[in-house]
Amino acid sequence: MKLDELMNDPNGYISAYDAIPSSLQRKAKLLCSQYNQTTVDDGEKRQSILQELLGTCHPLTFIEPSFHCDYGFNIHTHGLTIINYNVVILDTSRVDLGENCFIAPGCVLACAGHALDPSQRGEGISTSKPITIGKNVWIGANCTICPGVSIGDNTVIGAGSVVTKDIPEGVVAVGNPARVLRPINESDRIPLQRIISSFDGNH
Repeated sequence: MKLDELMNDPNGYISAYDAIPSSLQRKAKLLCSQYNQTTVDDGEKRQSILQELLGTCHPLTFIEPSFHCDYGFNIHTHGLTIINYNVVILDTSRVDLGENCFIAPGCVLACAGHALDPSQRGEGISTSKPITIGKNVWIGANCTICPGVSIGDNTVIGAGSVVTKDIPEGVVAVGNPARVLRPINESDRIPLQRIISSFDGNH
């Protein structure tokens, strides 16, 4: 199986330490380093780096430094994507981020894993499974999304959660391991009269 087919396998893969050349990470590490040295005024430069780094980069992809990933080319954004400070994506498999994806500070999306057997782990046996984030998903601060997880559309993952299994659409899920707390419903809508749309400094 070719390397690109391996990394895009929906069932994931198991590999020895030397199966995937470490040189493939070099470009991502260099680009992440360049990106993390940009300033808030370097909008065009940031977009240029992201277009080179990510496999699919929607124009409305915004990532705050510091950001780190393994390969970059396995990450695909499909609409407005907001990734806040200090996020890490271990993209040893494909990572799809749906439209209107909000990822809060300190999150880790990890496709990569290791063998549970200690002797195999010491020999460098690794595992990898893809991660899929649906549309309109908000992942709260300091969450960990584990290998092979899919999160359904319109779902919120509460801060500090560890998501080890698939989460359905339209719910709030929290905890370690994350479990569905309740569905999102009409009562969650903020009343329009409470929303400040502009600020008048002369009041």
